[in-house]
Amino acid sequence: MSKQTLQLHSTVLSIHSLALDADIPPALLKQPLFFISKTHDELSVVCPVDFIIDSQDTESNWQALEVIGPLGFSLTGIMANLSGVLARAGVSIFSISTYDTDYILVKKQTVTKVITALKADGYNVVTQ
Repeated sequence: MSKQTLQLHSTVLSIHSLALDADIPPALLKQPLFFISKTHDELSVVCPVDFIIDSQDTESNWQALEVIGPLGFSLTGIMANLSGVLARAGVSIFSISTYDTDYILVKKQTVTKVITALKADGYNVVTQ
């Protein structure tokens, strides 16, 4: 089975923790890349690092690797394989899934290490 192709996005991102009742700024919806997640006890936003948002806590300097899709819901093990490769390389990740694909966020300073590890394991990684 061939490995997926991943695309490294050049946008540097921040992960924000917001108050549960926080308003999402409408301008966020105009950003080229963002994610919003809400559960019963947390509200998180991932957005470009230069987008100003009132958050309780922030973790900055992430870049997104997109698994080029669309990926069918019947496919199994994609994130397990990718996260395993990066865990063996000593790289922490933040993963996000959408309807069509998966994203792995890695710290900007680890990108070279990430690309090296993924390519050594047979993945094709393209950059913007």
